[in-house]
Amino acid sequence: MKKLAVAATAILLLLSGCTDKQKANGPKEPVKEVEEVIQDEVENEIPYHYPLTGVGSETKTDGRAVAVMINNHPKARPQSGLHKADIVYEILAEGDVTRFLAVFQSEKPDNMGPVRSARDYYVDLAKGLDALFIAHGYSEEARELLERGYVDNLNGMVYDGTLFKRASFRDAPHNSYITYENVLKGAKEKKYSMDQSPPEFKFLTEDESKSVTGDEAKSVMISYSASGIFDSIYEYDASVGKYKRYSNGDQTIDHESKEPILIDNLFIIETTHQVIDEAAHKEIDLESGGSGYLLQKGKVIQVEWKNDNGVIVPVSNGEVVPFVQGKTWVNVVPTNPGLQTSVSFNVK
Repeated sequence: MKKLAVAATAILLLLSGCTDKQKANGPKEPVKEVEEVIQDEVENEIPYHYPLTGVGSETKTDGRAVAVMINNHPKARPQSGLHKADIVYEILAEGDVTRFLAVFQSEKPDNMGPVRSARDYYVDLAKGLDALFIAHGYSEEARELLERGYVDNLNGMVYDGTLFKRASFRDAPHNSYITYENVLKGAKEKKYSMDQSPPEFKFLTEDESKSVTGDEAKSVMISYSASGIFDSIYEYDASVGKYKRYSNGDQTIDHESKEPILIDNLFIIETTHQVIDEAAHKEIDLESGGSGYLLQKGKVIQVEWKNDNGVIVPVSNGEVVPFVQGKTWVNVVPTNPGLQTSVSFNVK
């Protein structure tokens, strides 16, 4: 950078020696080129980028992702740690009750929760990201996967009262929490490596993000329940260039810090759901691909989705569609009733 500064200074000194006529007319192109080179050099100075957000960093960005099952029952709101998740997957757990899989890699929250029980399709998502999977409880399908070591995991059924703590201000089963410190403690105890990084998503550059196109999508509502309790509403805030999230009329914020959830990419996909037992647990197809919407910068485009080695990505004309750098939420809805019925744009 010092060499570039010296070169730029020399050019400016050379230009200052020009005649008055030359100064008046101004050789604008060389100056512009110098500015562009300087800008490119500044951008290239950021040597590392986080794999799940694309955000640049001066320090290394490697390290294993941690995927945590987070409760979304009204008695569990507001949750802890969601504002620091790189990716959050919102999917039906049973009936019309949704649950989150929050994936952390670029930021490590002090506290996460309330932690809730696993489902097999959430386990598959964690596996695709090579993440350490954190849950408290499980369905029978998820239990079989976890007990045979399908993914490295820590479960509150084993560590309740040790790694997992019960909050006094909420009632069970909405009061199980785990700190990031205890995640690392548990990983060390189980001899799980925390070094391997997750696979990288594809991202737009900052300049490309300024030219995002699509239909207007200043707000969107995703309907999961007739009562509206589990409906998700996202509103675009142009002042920050991100979406804010609401549940049942309340903005989604962090319990401790009160910071709002701010989202750069909202990826909505539809896939088949099948009820498999009396508890209304579901079998959800996250393998076959299908239709979706991608919302960025207040715009929406129609896309397809595919499972790329365990990772759900948006595609168009066979090519992966890049995300805007930042945080992503993925909402999964059933093909019955489907995107057209479940998703409403520009709602008031």
